[in-house]
Formats: sequence, C-alpha cells, structure tokens
Amino acid sequence: MSWWWAGAIGNIREKIDEDDVASRDYKSVALVVGVTGIVGNSLAEILPLAGTPGGPWKVYGVARGKRPSWNEDNPVEYIQCDISDRNQTQSKLSLLTDVTHIFYVTWGNRETESENCKINGLMFLNVLEAVIPNAHNLSHICLQTGTKHYVGPFQFLRQIEARDPPFTEDLPRLELPNFYYTLEDILFQEVAKKEGLTWSVHRPDNIFGFSPHSLMNIVRTLCVYAAICKHEGSPMLFPGVKELWNCYAVASDADLIAEHEIWACVDPNAKNEAFNIHNGDVFKWKQLWNVLGEQFG
Repeated sequence: MSWWWAGAIGNIREKIDEDDVASRDYKSVALVVGVTGIVGNSLAEILPLAGTPGGPWKVYGVARGKRPSWNEDNPVEYIQCDISDRNQTQSKLSLLTDVTHIFYVTWGNRETESENCKINGLMFLNVLEAVIPNAHNLSHICLQTGTKHYVGPFQFLRQIEARDPPFTEDLPRLELPNFYYTLEDILFQEVAKKEGLTWSVHRPDNIFGFSPHSLMNIVRTLCVYAAICKHEGSPMLFPGVKELWNCYAVASDADLIAEHEIWACVDPNAKNEAFNIHNGDVFKWKQLWNVLGEQFG
C-alpha cells in the first residue's frame, strides 16, 4: 500500500459522487465505532474511496453524539449510539446484519484505570455481543489500542520502572491494570465463539490527525495554544520536562493508521496479530516547537 506516501494528510482526495456510491455493488461492509475520532475520521474518508483494497466498501459510522457538520461529506451511514448502554447498542447495532469488518477506534476516559477497564470493557463487549451473532458474514475485527500497552496507563507512569525501547509486540504485559489488556481479553474471548473470525490489534503512538471530538487531538491543541500565545504576545512555553524536550519521539499519522487497519483486514498474512504502527521516522519536540513558531509567528 502506498496511499499515505503518495500524499500526506490534508491533501485533496478524489471526489466521491453520491449517485455512484448509491449504485455500487459492495464487496465489504465496515462498522467504524468511533467515527468522529481522529482515526475514525480518516477511516470514514478512506474506506469509501474507489481504490481502497477490499472495496467497494459500504460504511456504517457509530458515535455517541449527533453527526457533526464537518463529518457530513463522508458517504457514511451515521448511527448515533451510546455504546455504554447495552440495550441501546443491541437495538441499533444488532440490525447491521451485513457487516463484514469492525473497526473499533474509540475509548472512554475515567479517573482511575480500574474504572477505565470497567467502562471500556463494557463498551467493547456491548458492540461485539450486538454484532457478532447477527452479522453472519463478519470476518475480521480491528482493535486499536496504543503504546501504553508497553509503558502502562497515565495513572501509573511515575509509579513503575519504565521499560527501555524498542517495544516489540511480543513483550509480556505489565503487572498492573490496563484497559488495553481488558479490551484484548474481550476480543480473544468473543472471536473464539465464531469460527473463521479473525482479529488484529493496532498500537500507534502519538496520533497526528484531525478531529474536534477527540481527547487526544494533540496537533489541534498545540495549534490553538500557539495562536493564543501569539494573540497575547506571550512566549510559547513547552509544558513538558527537559528530558522530553530533548529526546526522540515517534508519531503515527491518522491516515497511515487507517490504511494499516484496512491492510490488516484484507491481507491474509496479517490475521490474528498485534502490530505497532508509526510513521517510520523520529522527531524531537523542540523541533516541532520551531515548526509551530514558524507557522504562527
């Protein structure tokens, strides 16, 4: 796959004619849970494109809130659903009997990791219990987690000894609560109930992309911060520690993650595996600060 290297995020995509979409004979049907998030938004843009592997794709998009105006251009059948509500999830998602692939790219945030395990496990299980028994052609589930699989959740970052990179996918789990582990355990448990159903787990790092609805929208947040500093004539101070300012970091482009997840769906050699997914280069935060300074003056 080479779409990401052909044009970075923000480039104009091929226009999709609504009449053409309506007349397509779909080969695959995606259910994107978290369609208004950073990666969900990229999936909503990429899946319907004519050249996307596994297509033509019909796309259902699930999010808790009403459909935002910036998402309306994507040819997605939008479903407003609070997946933490089991009855609502059953009533809305059990009707999607034509789904062939699930992209689970959402999460819930609570004060403690134990609470995170509970709410995120509930949400994921609600979706799988609504879809798996009713979508008879369901073939693959993509679960997106992240690098905290290796370093632990925010709650414990300064309470445990940090692992030295590289973080390979086969590293043993840390001995502490982590909702990523909860999600994986539920995935393995539910997939085992349907013969032939496969899975993949995707672990990005700092996600760079676009979505006003994401708690992890770091690029937009930094741009707003830079604009405020310029408006007030204040120095744009780095909010982190000196070690972070000087060390190397990695990022994961939202479009690249989306394409990686689609690849795992359609490539027979990518089944039943976990994958790290990064841009393949490194940067320093002080370098990114220079870029922000040049852009916002």
